Amino acid sequence: MVLFAINILNFYDRHVPGALVEPMRREFHLNDTQIGLLGSAFIWLYAIVGVPLGLIADRWSRKKLLAWGVVVWTALTASAGLATTYPLLVFSRVGVGLGEAACAPTATSWLGDLFPPAKRSRVLALFMMGVPVGGGLGYLIGGPLAQAYGWRMAMVLAAAPAVLLLPALLLLREPERGASEPHANAISPSSIWHVLRIPTLWWIIASGALLNFNAYAFATFIPAFFRRVHGLSVARSGMATGTLYLLGGVAGGLVSGYLGDYIVHRRKDGRMLCAAAMALLTVPLALIGILQPGGSLVVAAVFFGLMYACLSSYYGFVYSAIQDIVAPTQRAGTMAIYFMAMYLLGASFGPVLTGKLSDILAHRAAAAAGSPVLSETFIATGLQQAMLIIPVLAAVLALVLYLGSRTIVADIARREEVTKSAVPAFQ
Repeated sequence: MVLFAINILNFYDRHVPGALVEPMRREFHLNDTQIGLLGSAFIWLYAIVGVPLGLIADRWSRKKLLAWGVVVWTALTASAGLATTYPLLVFSRVGVGLGEAACAPTATSWLGDLFPPAKRSRVLALFMMGVPVGGGLGYLIGGPLAQAYGWRMAMVLAAAPAVLLLPALLLLREPERGASEPHANAISPSSIWHVLRIPTLWWIIASGALLNFNAYAFATFIPAFFRRVHGLSVARSGMATGTLYLLGGVAGGLVSGYLGDYIVHRRKDGRMLCAAAMALLTVPLALIGILQPGGSLVVAAVFFGLMYACLSSYYGFVYSAIQDIVAPTQRAGTMAIYFMAMYLLGASFGPVLTGKLSDILAHRAAAAAGSPVLSETFIATGLQQAMLIIPVLAAVLALVLYLGSRTIVADIARREEVTKSAVPAFQ
């Protein structure tokens, strides 16, 4: 539960700026491209630094590495409250990426050593509920705090839970690597680059890039979408976003956790097939939510919640599939490589390209109306049209996950054969 709580804080601090987009935009006179850059700048360092931190986590104390990560990212989160210029705001978000890069590789490797393969979908789905729970709380709490006390105070208070979580983390006992494996003693370290010869991992990496493009574009702009298209206040747009994150994300995590552990006993490609089906279901749900006219808030929020449930189910299905094809001594490093690719190729482009597309489409709408002024109406139209990129990429995501399901059975069998052949005869 401590690791789960830390992941909640991880995603709270990551997403709370999304609830504060509109007051930040007005104070610093930002366009949507600059707003998107705040998310992308965070991701660039997060992805690059994650690889060496993941390799360290396979060889050094995961507890100590994670503790240092928490200290760095919470300190830089709070420092955003002191930013007086846009470059300083960008710098604070880059620093948050440096600290948060230690979280996922260390924690997922740790959990893999605590629970056997048959239970990992549920455990990893629970851990990854930190995404919707942390993100949802960031919007639910951050929006009202910003409206009441200003966005700077909202950023400072986002770091406060670390005061309790750090001591709790340091009191945990760290398991030995491979402790939950049937043949743990037979597994020895090998080059991390060996995992890049696993065909399914390449499909999983591609799927992660597509998922994160959508997830970070959605997280960055959905509060602004509610405010511009449906006329909500900063507080109400944050609360609406937080509600759909919490309800949709928790529902998706529960479904993937239990269904993932159920289906794997019947077919080894079941987790990947379920992930593909959920991605395909995202397409119509996203289209309906995005295209609702102004004033249809309830309908839009319901479909966005269902869409986010489908996207969130990815973690329980796919993260457990990664652990099925990779040895325990390579999990943290593998996850770091996976995160580097999915963030650099996906999440880093999601906010900034969606923002750039929004700006282009807003100016095009103004030009089509013959208006020399870029009013709030045209800005809202540009964002609504730009977000249609989400269902398009969700369709591609479904195809990539299906192609991964075609190779995973052979990759699981190959890993099991290597493990068994390494077991000494007297065992």
